[in-house]
Amino acid sequence: MADRNEDQKNDPFLLQYQPSELRIACEFFNEWLPFLCRGLCLNCSRTISDRIRSLQPERDSSWEQLRLEKTAVSSIASAAKSCENCVEDHEDEKFDQNSLGSWKDGANGWSNSVPEDSASRGLLGKPPGADNNTSGPRISWADMAQEDEFVDDEEQLDSSKEAAGQGGSPLITKAVEKPQLPREQREYIRFMNVKRKKDFMCFERVHGKLMNILDGLELHTGVFSAAEQKRIVDRVFELKEMGMKGELKECTFSAPQKWMRGKGRVTLQFGCCYNYATDRTGNPPGILKNEMVDPIPQLLKVIIRRLVKWHVLPPTCVPDSCIVNIYEEGDCIPPHIDNHDFLRPFCTVSFVSECNIVFGTKLEILGPGEFSGSVAIPLPVGSVLVLNGNGADVAKHCVPSVPTKRISITFRKMDVKKWPVGYAPEPDLQGIEPLSFEVDKTNYNRSNSPKSEQLWRRRPIDTEGKIDARRAAFSEPRYSNRGRRGPGSRRRVKVDVES
Repeated sequence: MADRNEDQKNDPFLLQYQPSELRIACEFFNEWLPFLCRGLCLNCSRTISDRIRSLQPERDSSWEQLRLEKTAVSSIASAAKSCENCVEDHEDEKFDQNSLGSWKDGANGWSNSVPEDSASRGLLGKPPGADNNTSGPRISWADMAQEDEFVDDEEQLDSSKEAAGQGGSPLITKAVEKPQLPREQREYIRFMNVKRKKDFMCFERVHGKLMNILDGLELHTGVFSAAEQKRIVDRVFELKEMGMKGELKECTFSAPQKWMRGKGRVTLQFGCCYNYATDRTGNPPGILKNEMVDPIPQLLKVIIRRLVKWHVLPPTCVPDSCIVNIYEEGDCIPPHIDNHDFLRPFCTVSFVSECNIVFGTKLEILGPGEFSGSVAIPLPVGSVLVLNGNGADVAKHCVPSVPTKRISITFRKMDVKKWPVGYAPEPDLQGIEPLSFEVDKTNYNRSNSPKSEQLWRRRPIDTEGKIDARRAAFSEPRYSNRGRRGPGSRRRVKVDVES
């Protein structure tokens, strides 16, 4: 036994880790010993127990060794008598293919985060010498099947679409199948964890009156998962390729020549064609009534439904048009206020990379793609910026030259009087109902887990940026066409002005 412990102590794999890490692993596996030995024969159970104990051979004589042996004996006593059934028993049980950590979290029935790559890196983490300061992406049970959620929504919008794998490349497959909460529960958990910032402040004098020019701005983060963002970006590039091949209508795809820095970004317009400035034929800025573009693609409709259902945009202002901007390095958007052919509020979603959007009543042009204003607000990847009130109608906004590639999608609702000739509303964008902040528990009792009832009694932790359903966070939504000032007791945080 001593020789075997000595051999394992010098094992090249174990030498990668510090004694403290091995001690943690020993304690962890000891707690999991009943599960690890379940269905195994006596000899196999003892082998696993000895292997775990060998991680700390220097502590064999300590009091903790007695505790380990007691746990091992109780586990071995309950093991199967024959080793022949080991493989068969495990084939019958459909164990979770993720890490042990995710199996444990699934049993708890709550959205505790676990490292996404724990199964590939091992339970001890990275070996010494690896970068321990960078943590990989984390997932929760709310996001377990998030890669399928957009697929499900698209199939609901287009029932005639062929099933995945027939006549084309398969759609995104499920990352994890067990355990899995009902879709409504997953969506509600993610919806309740969206961060919403609504207290932007920057005061300037407008017509002699001191005014918060950012009143009405909202920044929502956590609306789209990383998998959903990738799916959206991939679809945008597919549409770009279609435009370059002439498969889209002439006014849908635009790729002007880059005659100077910041000019000539690629755009895709759906629902209507919008003119930024007076064109060569004399058409003023606004919606071109006699120009037809392609309808909104299905995936972008799914985004619209998400924005309305998750209280990012109001159901009274469901977007019926959008413009996709594909930025290359150095591209920009000059200072402007969105034309009133579009109703308020409207929103823009950011993908691929973060950038700043600059606001101010007086924005100065310093050079090609360089602007100066009162305040610059960072737009994180996957964030949704909602413009309403003073933030949409008093302050101008612009996007300085971006340092790297970026994609933005701006969703807006057209004024009915400005509809293009022949335009008809999209039937599948009508009657969208926002989710309720108070969950009807009777609708979510399909889960057999006893933890499911506890799930709905819990609320997100009341920390900065997170929503508590008991707070009247949306008692005064900024959905009117006028900017309104909230109650004087509401906490306000000023935005730092970036030079």
